[in-house]
Amino acid sequence: MVSKKILSILGLGLMLLMVGSRSDSLSAENLPVEYLNSPETKALGLPFSEAVRVGNMLYLAGQIGNTPGKLELVPGGMRAEAKQAMENMKTILERNGSSLDHVVKCTVFLADMKDWPVFNEVYRSFFSSHFPARSSLGTSGLAIGARVEIECIAVVPAKKK
Repeated sequence: MVSKKILSILGLGLMLLMVGSRSDSLSAENLPVEYLNSPETKALGLPFSEAVRVGNMLYLAGQIGNTPGKLELVPGGMRAEAKQAMENMKTILERNGSSLDHVVKCTVFLADMKDWPVFNEVYRSFFSSHFPARSSLGTSGLAIGARVEIECIAVVPAKKK
């Protein structure tokens, strides 16, 4: 009789073998990587891409409440900056085949954690069907004196035939 321990070890080995062979076909070198920028972002000459697509995943760089194509914050303080940052994020997602409905993770950086309730009010107005996983943290400063910066990860759904 074969012991349960031996069967468990054989089962684990078979599972690892199957996972190992599957990971070869899904390895990073087989996935195309696209570095994406709008003409407005390219014109700013910043040393990063506004989004990077790997397979069907879209990774957005942090978005602040700037007027698109300019390194100027919108006037109006935290609420206005948060709204503009979310609009900037939404625009980039849609330009690259995704949407807020496909965001799975957000990271929010706040210049002052006291702004967390105001940010949450704005944030809630952009997500209607779900809330992505999210982390929020306070910082000692953000680019061009911004009050908020948001980055996200989203799925790019397959095109319907």
